[in-house]
Amino acid sequence: MLNTPVRERIITGLFICSSESNELLEQLRPEWNEKTGLSIEEKFAMVSPSFLLTDIFPWVDQLSDRIDKERFCYSLLIQPNLFLRLRPGFEDLVKSKLREQGVSYEVINDSCLALPNASKVDTLLLLNKEAVIQDKSSQRVGELFRKMEALDHLSVWDCCAASGGKSIMAKDILGEIELTASDVRENIIHNLRKRFAEAGIKKYNSFIVDLTKQVPPPLNQQFDLIIADVPCSGSGTWSRTPEQLYYFDPAKIEQYSSLQHKIINTVTKKLKPGGYLLYITCSVFKKENELQVSYIKEKIGLAEIETNVLAGYNEKADTMFASLLRKPL
Repeated sequence: MLNTPVRERIITGLFICSSESNELLEQLRPEWNEKTGLSIEEKFAMVSPSFLLTDIFPWVDQLSDRIDKERFCYSLLIQPNLFLRLRPGFEDLVKSKLREQGVSYEVINDSCLALPNASKVDTLLLLNKEAVIQDKSSQRVGELFRKMEALDHLSVWDCCAASGGKSIMAKDILGEIELTASDVRENIIHNLRKRFAEAGIKKYNSFIVDLTKQVPPPLNQQFDLIIADVPCSGSGTWSRTPEQLYYFDPAKIEQYSSLQHKIINTVTKKLKPGGYLLYITCSVFKKENELQVSYIKEKIGLAEIETNVLAGYNEKADTMFASLLRKPL
């Protein structure tokens, strides 16, 4: 349970974040609930000096080193954008469809568009075929694909694949790959297969696996690239889901760290000599990020190629962490 000072700070943060009346505030602070329509500046004036910007996020001392603490905390008050990654060959078509329907968008780069969060694009576009809904920071993970030495027909294992967004991006950036995707949840693998069909990905292997245990028989091969978008606190996405911030138990950081160690120990056994591990989280906590990279280097023996904190807090996007490492030849 949260102690009283932390609870009070989070309630105040909820008030500042809310743009309209809120059931939770009605129960906890009905006098504040009447004023949720005020600007953020006016709300801060109401609660200061007892409330600081960093009070929004009570665990700033555990943030990754390269995160700007104040800017990150402020971002928790702002609803992020909806981002599209345009698939190769469909860039002009997607923009044309959006313009025809009067949907406003901002061009971030050749393959990334930012739209207002409430934009309804599922009825306008052939999602996964023409464009993928994917946060800007998640798209930036693709920059690390390009840091690998050029190899033809890479064997790629997306070991915590979820709905397969990183697999589709790998296919778009790396070209013809020998793709394997897995997850611990049967329903997720079902959704992944449906999404791959929409994306036109037909040649792949998929299976259900608990990576905290021994690698199962379907994986007798080794891989050129293992994408490990591991289970984590999700703390880099909390501006989208502020209730996760409210109910978060910091003891979970250690639990996720332990889970990540187990997954790393399992999957790195399947790296080819000279193969790459792409370690990814949507966490802002050092213990899930930099300290895991240190563990991979010191205990597993991989060499660090490049590590990035993908700070989305200045861009109405999620904040993520990605590190590319390589097994010695």
